[in-house]
This record gives sequence, C-alpha cells and structure tokens, in this order.
Amino acid sequence: MKTKAVRLYGKDDLRLEEFELPQIKDNEILAKVVSDSICMSSYKATHQGTDHKRVPNDVAQNPVIIGHEFAGEIVQVGAKWASAFKPGDKFSIQPAMNYPGGPVGIYSAPGYSYQYIGGDATYVIIPNEVMELGCLLPFKGEGFYPASLSEPLSCVIGAMHANYHGTPGKYVHTMEIKDGGKMALLASVGPMGLAAINYVLHREDRKPKLLVVTDINQERLDRAASLYTVEFAASRGIELHYVNTGVENPVELLKSFTEGEGYDDVFCFAPVAPVVEQADDILAFDGCLNFFAGPSKAPFKAPFNFYNVHYNNTHVVGTSGGNTDDMKEALHYMGKGMDPAGLVTHIGGLNAVIDTTINLPSIPGGKKLIYTHIEMPLTAIADFGKQGTPLFDELDRLCKAHNGLWNVEAETYLLNYYEKN
Repeated sequence: MKTKAVRLYGKDDLRLEEFELPQIKDNEILAKVVSDSICMSSYKATHQGTDHKRVPNDVAQNPVIIGHEFAGEIVQVGAKWASAFKPGDKFSIQPAMNYPGGPVGIYSAPGYSYQYIGGDATYVIIPNEVMELGCLLPFKGEGFYPASLSEPLSCVIGAMHANYHGTPGKYVHTMEIKDGGKMALLASVGPMGLAAINYVLHREDRKPKLLVVTDINQERLDRAASLYTVEFAASRGIELHYVNTGVENPVELLKSFTEGEGYDDVFCFAPVAPVVEQADDILAFDGCLNFFAGPSKAPFKAPFNFYNVHYNNTHVVGTSGGNTDDMKEALHYMGKGMDPAGLVTHIGGLNAVIDTTINLPSIPGGKKLIYTHIEMPLTAIADFGKQGTPLFDELDRLCKAHNGLWNVEAETYLLNYYEKN
C-alpha cells in the first residue's frame, strides 16, 4: 500500500513524499492515520536533526516519519495480534515507549525514530514493540481529535503525578500534588498550560484548593478564562485566579493570594530563566517546582535558592512526556466528557505540515491540528468565516455553535466533505 508522509532527512530537511509501505509482518498492524496534532517536540527534532536524542543517525539514508500525537483506525492486523485488535478499531499511540531495542535505544519513539510510523502520514505500519509494550491504546470516544490530544494531555498528567512532598523528620517522599493545597501554573495559557488547567479542574481523585494561572499576555489569559471559567472551578471546589504577571513585583502579587505563605506545587511552562526564578521565589515550605517546559538548547540554566532547599525543604522535579498509564488516564477523562478542544486553534491538511512544523514558534495560538487525508492550508478557527467558501462557512457555523471551538461535528463534516469531493 502506498502512503503519503512527511519525512525527516536531517536538520530542517522535511519532505512530503509518496512511497510504498512494505507488506506487514505477522506481528505488525497496518493503520490509517486520521489526525495528528503538531507538537513543539517535532519542531525541536526538525531543527536539531540527528543531534536530537530520539532521531537516528542515519536519517539521511533512512528518513523517519514525523508526528507523534496521532489517532486513526486499524486497517489490517497481523496474525499475532488478531485476537486483541480488529480492523475498524480507533486508536491512539503512546510514543514514549522506553524501548531499548529501538532505532535509538531507550529513546526510540514513533514520530521521531521509525521509517514507517509517525502521525504525519496517511497510512503507517505499527511495529510489534508498540503492542508488546501496551502502547497501542483503543479509543472509544467520539471523533478522532480527542485521541490525538490524549498524548499532550498525558504529559501534564505525568507532571502532576511526578511532583512530590515530604514529612518533616521522615525520609519518605509522597508522590503527587498536594491535595487541598495551593498550586500555581506559570506562563501557562499556551497549549500545554491549557491542558493542565483542564485536567486540574476535571480531576476526580485530588485537586488543589487554590489554583493561580499566570501569563503576561492578557488576550491569552482572557481566552483561557473564557474556556475554563472561575465559576466552573468553584463548582469543583477550586478557587481559580487568572493573573497577569507583567507588573513591577510579580512575586509579591502571586504570594498575596496565599497570605504570604507561597505555593505547594508550582509548574513552570516556559523555558525562561526569570520565570524559573519566579517559580522558585513563590514556593512554600516543602514546595515542589516542576520544570515542565523543555528548553530547545542544552546549556539552559537559572538560579535556584539553595538556602530554601536546605531550610524550607523546597525541591525541583522535571518531566518529559507521560507514560502509558498517564495516556490511559487522559482517554478515561475524555471518555467521561472532558473535551480538549480548547487547545486547538488551527486546522490544516497534510500539505501544511512542513511549513507549520518549521515555523511553529512564530505561529500564534494553540495546537495546530492536521487531518492527513486532506489538502487544506493551515487556517485559524477564528478566521474560518473570512475564507469565503461553502466549506469554511459551514465550519465557521459549527464552531461558533460550540463557543468558537473545534468539535466532533465540525470534524465529521470536514472529513465527509473531502471524502465526497
């Protein structure tokens, strides 16, 4: 079977190509990709090429398919997996497999390391190790885009689980955010920050009593506040504040919400030294700073108060990606009605992937969602009504009927339109 895919050959060398997939083996699965959400990690892999830990050294000769936040349908199942999966099943994939036998060892991941599997393709071959490691995840919900966004959501879920706290006098770390505590999400109204807000407000087993969300862009703060409202948070028992920290003394402002005590859990969503310092400065006793944002350059450093490490038991943790259980948890909450559509601001086709990936930091808004079987320029949802075509007029109507957000109804219309035309 032929596939169309965006493949990485080296630094900033992406190519949209059509080529023949090999016949699947008995321990493999042929799948149709429907949607892929473009991630900053793909931008980093594209710009770093073989310097990236997940990209093999031989991509110039054996290019890899990019894209790791994808969903689709199973087409054909090898004999080994016939009792577990069947054609027509919808799926998502956990790319962070921690598989030592892959092309780049433990760092091997679909969307970075493999020739025949990645999200920016029409059809892919799912290798045996994905199933062996339990990383091919069934999706029972409506549509496809929620399954694509389960991977980024799993990253914030993993970050929440990775935080830890202690008990004075005991050498035991208790994993997790502090239930009923005070939480700050700094620089957190980008796509991943919005995912974190959404998760915190919907989580069933534990939640903070106080949640403060910050940024220096008031427009983005206002959008976040319209999606995840103070009123909804209150209904969940959470006191929520959206705070613009572009003021003379942001630390004093942020600590004022805690009566000067500081925060139990602080998440830093921007690889910017002053934001890291700000996060450090607002930690409470036994506070945990989670440095979520991945820097694009290795020598990133920021000061940290080691006096407080010694006397106030403050600590720092970093996470990269989520594990399979985190992704299952993401799919669980989506199955119970948690809609990740607030992350998505742009829609495009496979033809839009290269320019979008290479220029991702300079394109405003949130997640850029790609439908791999269509040709469509990357278009902001807010601009649908300006395009002047019947397709975009209807998409605009459907999104306005859903508070300006992408939705299953719009996705279904888009896919049916291209299938008929």
